[in-house]
Amino acid sequence: MRKNTVSRRSFIRRAGAIAAAGMAAPAFLQAAESAPPSRKLSIAFIGVGGRGDANLDGLAPGNDVVALCDVDFRQGKGAFEKFSGAKRYQDFRRMFDEMEKSIDVVAVSTPDHTHAVAALAAIRRGKHVYCEKPLAHSVGECRALAAAAKEKGIVTQLGNQGHASEDIRKLVEWVHDGAIGKVHTIHAACDAVHCRIGDLPRRSEKHEVPKELDWELWLGPVARRDYHPMYLPGAWRAWKPFGNGTIGDWVCHVVDPSFWALELGAPRTVRAVKLLDYDPVQHADTFARGEIFEMEFPARGERGPVKLFWYSGVERIPRPEGLEPDKQPPGTGAVLIGDKGVITHGSHGAGGVRLVPESRMKEYKQPSPTLPRVRGHHEDFLDAIREGKKAGSDFAAYGAPLTEIAMLGIIAASFPGRKLTWDAEAMRFTDCNEANALVAPKGREGWA
Repeated sequence: MRKNTVSRRSFIRRAGAIAAAGMAAPAFLQAAESAPPSRKLSIAFIGVGGRGDANLDGLAPGNDVVALCDVDFRQGKGAFEKFSGAKRYQDFRRMFDEMEKSIDVVAVSTPDHTHAVAALAAIRRGKHVYCEKPLAHSVGECRALAAAAKEKGIVTQLGNQGHASEDIRKLVEWVHDGAIGKVHTIHAACDAVHCRIGDLPRRSEKHEVPKELDWELWLGPVARRDYHPMYLPGAWRAWKPFGNGTIGDWVCHVVDPSFWALELGAPRTVRAVKLLDYDPVQHADTFARGEIFEMEFPARGERGPVKLFWYSGVERIPRPEGLEPDKQPPGTGAVLIGDKGVITHGSHGAGGVRLVPESRMKEYKQPSPTLPRVRGHHEDFLDAIREGKKAGSDFAAYGAPLTEIAMLGIIAASFPGRKLTWDAEAMRFTDCNEANALVAPKGREGWA
């Protein structure tokens, strides 16, 4: 009991510090002032199909949608009709040139390869920014976004919606309560397959660009290539120049609970353990249909070192000790293993979090809530703007470091089986210069 109490006290101190940092405000809001609760916010949306629809639903109520931007007017049709009073654009740069003074908030829901250029354009103008996950397309872009947001003092939020959930808070509280002892291993996975190896020969096909699409704007910072309908809409995620595959798409959801509970920070090493039927040279434009990555996180504070294993596509989390015979490890979710037990959960904020076996869950006396609860992920962002505080998945403090985990895995996939040592502070690998070339690749001229 005494050991458990000390652990709880330590956790409460940390949680209090986090809460205090989130509530302390006036000094960090420099460029964009907090908005009084009574004032509507003027919001511009860059990318209004797909996830853009969900972000419109989450951010628009009670506010003014002043601009809608999408390089593909086929994708924008529904939003254009619903918000007919908003100005329409294909190029966000023109939107900012014409409407900069009329915009308070910008939501970025474009494909991954244009997150950074769009979000940075907004940040540099002092706008609050909500950006879909993963935050960026490289470690260098993550760092640039984090630094710019911190410098401008604006409110930011990564679109990992589960970060606002009740279950993720329960997991953090359980881990810090000592429910499974000292956590030493994490198995995290998503069973989505983002592999287009079979389509690689089709890249040379010629197709007419739809009249509603500005292909050059869609490419943005990516090197010039011909239009092909297999890239968009939606399928871009499986193509490495545009998307980040399964690991990039899902780490910000599935690893989020462990990242928070264990204050993981940056890994010290990363290794692509298995890439199923994948050659990093021949298949460099896409991803393997099955992946296993291993990352080692050094000891931090009161916790020891932690190993994280990531499984993509057809690769599966191994069965943990104590899991009931009639249950399987999560296909999309994670297993946390401590020296006194196991926690399993699904995706998006540790959905369905529980101790295993069920008898252990029934025995466990859950601690009283210690973390602040929020109304929702979009609401957390809007409340932070109005109340002058940081949102829960702030770019600099949380969203960028979380996204970097996925970006490092993607780099490791170019060097199968090789353990790469990462110096996070220097932003470089200490034992692989070839890998360093992938840390902060330059964009196409005019899009850096």
